Amino acid sequence: MKSIIYMFDIHNYVKIGGKILEEKEKLVRMSEIALILDEYDEIFSDFDPRPYNQKGLSDDFITESKKAVRDREFGVAELKLLLPHKKRDSYHESIIIKRLKEHFKKHHQILSIEQRGILKQGWIFTISGIFLMFFAVFILYEFGDSSLITSFMIVLLEPGGWFLFWEGLDLVIFDSKKKKPDYKFYETMSKAKVSFMGY
Repeated sequence: MKSIIYMFDIHNYVKIGGKILEEKEKLVRMSEIALILDEYDEIFSDFDPRPYNQKGLSDDFITESKKAVRDREFGVAELKLLLPHKKRDSYHESIIIKRLKEHFKKHHQILSIEQRGILKQGWIFTISGIFLMFFAVFILYEFGDSSLITSFMIVLLEPGGWFLFWEGLDLVIFDSKKKKPDYKFYETMSKAKVSFMGY
């Protein structure tokens, strides 16, 4: 499969030469993000034989889309896919647009659930760690470390509390940020309008 040839946005685009350059530049300026394709199949995976309404998206297409969204300062209102006039088919385009919207919304929902799960687990760990440390202090304050059992409880609870506390903060502060770029991408694309234009 040929990967997407060039990526354009409204502020920064690559000149590709030829007689149709001027028309392409005009179309690109009209859009917030435009990706130039040779054919519809460039959107989809070569290894997926299913029809367009079920087909998995190409890694190249997703990668180029992410680059385009990442370079935008003010968000994305529309994704325009540019295709040669002679290769356009309105029936296929309506199916592909629906498939793209389904893909973006589905992955946005999945990442949203994962993000909330990470934060929830992080706060549970953090609060549990604080509780264990408080319990260790309470035992030490009330009973001291005069007996074997109280000494054992303090030795067990204190490091356990610190571990849960810092592990929880690591989830909340760092792990939640690892998925943030993908989450922001799918959130943006799930709201963006998708359309085809000919050149």
